[in-house]
Amino acid sequence: MTAATLTRPRPSTEEAPRHSPAVAYQRVLHQAVRREFRLLAELASWAPADDACRTADLTGHADLLARILLQHHATERELLWPALFRGLPAREQDGARDTLAYWTSRAALLDHMLRDLSTTARQWAVAETIGARNAFARACTRLASTIDAHLAEEERELHPLLARYLTDTEWTAVSRAATTDLTGREQLLLVGLALEDACAIDRARLMAGLAPATRTAWRIVGRRNYRAFVVRLRGAPPAA
Repeated sequence: MTAATLTRPRPSTEEAPRHSPAVAYQRVLHQAVRREFRLLAELASWAPADDACRTADLTGHADLLARILLQHHATERELLWPALFRGLPAREQDGARDTLAYWTSRAALLDHMLRDLSTTARQWAVAETIGARNAFARACTRLASTIDAHLAEEERELHPLLARYLTDTEWTAVSRAATTDLTGREQLLLVGLALEDACAIDRARLMAGLAPATRTAWRIVGRRNYRAFVVRLRGAPPAA
């Protein structure tokens, strides 16, 4: 994916607050997705090509990550960016309209790459050959690099606007309106992925934003299941 065919206007560069609930959420999710795609590329590169169980673990994790990111982009496109636009002063709206259209187009290109990864994963599962495994590992490596560049630029360009103009009330409304096709187990895995490298402040914010039932489920079964999931996938427990 490149931005060669897109002209991207730059938003205002005036100083913005560093922290907001929306930015904190974006930050921990971005951090988790970056880490997991890098790890997935590394793990796939030396996995046995014909071990069906190992292939299922790795391709299953790729599928989960792809669905998380596709869902994240849908929430941004349908809820977050419109809410941000509504909060902008009139003087900012013309430039922001083009900026948000650019990011929607760029995220759509990344979504195509994520869907292509699912096809490559299925080909490995069926073929069980070194060539198919290597194709999957290369696809993960390309995605890890593309995602890192995409998210880094999004954080530079759009997070200052979120911090400056999206109110906590608007962010709460976005969070409540967002939908998911993740199962309960997958949602708890996402909590674990997001918490793993988060700083203490972001961990507290993330936990406070969860529904009470989800917080209880995380304490009772989620933390233990996440650890077992990571050990199975990586061969080592999570960092924290």
